[in-house]
Order: sequence, then C-alpha cells, then structure tokens
Amino acid sequence: MKNRKPAMIVFGLFAALAALAGPRNAGPPKIDAAVLVSADAEWSAVRSLHPHERYETSPFGQYFYQDVTLLDRQVCRLLVFHGGWGKVAAAASTQYVIDRWDPALIVNLGTCGGFEGAVERYAIILAAKTVIYDVVERMGNPEEAIADYSTTIDLGWLEGPDPPGVRRGVLVSADQDAAPASIALLKSKYGAAAVDWESGAIAFIARRNKKRILILRGVTDVVGQKGDETYGHIEIFRRNTEIVMKQLFTNLPLWLLRVRKD
Repeated sequence: MKNRKPAMIVFGLFAALAALAGPRNAGPPKIDAAVLVSADAEWSAVRSLHPHERYETSPFGQYFYQDVTLLDRQVCRLLVFHGGWGKVAAAASTQYVIDRWDPALIVNLGTCGGFEGAVERYAIILAAKTVIYDVVERMGNPEEAIADYSTTIDLGWLEGPDPPGVRRGVLVSADQDAAPASIALLKSKYGAAAVDWESGAIAFIARRNKKRILILRGVTDVVGQKGDETYGHIEIFRRNTEIVMKQLFTNLPLWLLRVRKD
C-alpha cells in the first residue's frame, strides 16, 4: 500500500489540473447569428460603439459575443466578427465563421458607395443580389464568368415590411473603389445602386453553404461622373462610416425580430 501513495498523489494532481482547465475540446459557444464586419474603418466604429465588450482574436481579426434582447423578450446570442477588407479576407473569414460556429443566420453590416442619381447618402441598401464585376475573362465568355460570381439572395424568410430609408437593390463588388467612368455602365448593366468591396464574396460563400444571409450596407458617399468627395479625403469616409455603423447596429434588433422561425 505504501508504494501506491506517490502514484495516487500524482493522479490527484492531474485530476485537479484537468478540473481547472475545464472540459476537453470544448467548442465555441452556441450562437443565433453571426454579424460580419469587413473594413477596418467599420470595425473601428464598432469598437467605439461597444467599448466594454470582451474582445477575442481570430486569424482574421477581433470578435466578441453579445446577447441582444428583442422586443418579444427573446434573447439573441450574437457573434460580432471582424472579417477583414476585400474579397479574399471576406470569403475566407465567412467560411471560417461557418465552420467554427455554424450560425443559422449571417448578417453583414457595412458601408458602400452609392451611385449618383440612384441613391442618397446615408440610405441603407438591403442586398437582393450581389455581382462581383471585376472578374476579367479573355479566353472565354466574360458574361459567364461574371454570372458565376453573381448571387441572387433569398429573402423570403424575412417577415414584414422594410423600414423607411431602406431600399432593396443590387450591390456590385470589386477589389477597388468605383471609377467614375464606370458608373453609368454598372448602373445600366447590372441595375446597381451602390458598390462595395466584400458583399459579393460574403453572399457567394453563404449561398454555397446554404446559409441565410442578410446584407445591409449604408451609403457613406456618392460617386458620380466627376468623382467622389472621399477620394483623396479618407477622413470623410471614416466620419461617415461612424454614422452609418451606428445606424445599422441600432436597428439590428428590429431586423432580427423579422427572421421567420422555421
């Protein structure tokens, strides 16, 4: 019996350490929806709106969890995740969130540049379709290449009317700010009201994974034939981004209330 005491002591130490460490292979907490935020300026605005959250780090950026109490007193558990700017980061981070948390709903909140004559500054675009327009195909049919990366978004699960100031429309995406000379073509060819960098990639990945996707983008600036006030003046974009992101996060619970329970 004496020879067993050291072994029992060691076993007890391991058991105590295991208890302190928590359950093995504990996965991430269950969430109801993932809110993806792309651009650095957008995330900076989120940080200002939510300064007291417990921020964690992923391979793409920071994130935090938030419990939102809706008007029906239902508590909605959110993941708010910084995915990064541009199509590469947007696609990769969307797939990462799906693989790790498997949310029933993906929400992308962010900014866009509106087209002069189509939409006003600070309007909210609810994406009904996204088009990645900077795909260049010279060996085959370029229209087929664009069509491959276009996504028609099913919003049939969204109950009730859209609030004032929101318009459903087409968002076009590219890894570039819109050139003034391209505005007329983007409006006439795709029926687009605004342009951004990430929504096309996020919608594409969500569709491939059969996930509900809600893309809401606020217009920070308006691009016309003569250019855009933010080109060369990024401080204007940052200031307007703070206004847009505050509006989007303030109204987010109202959108979550409209999600049909299947």
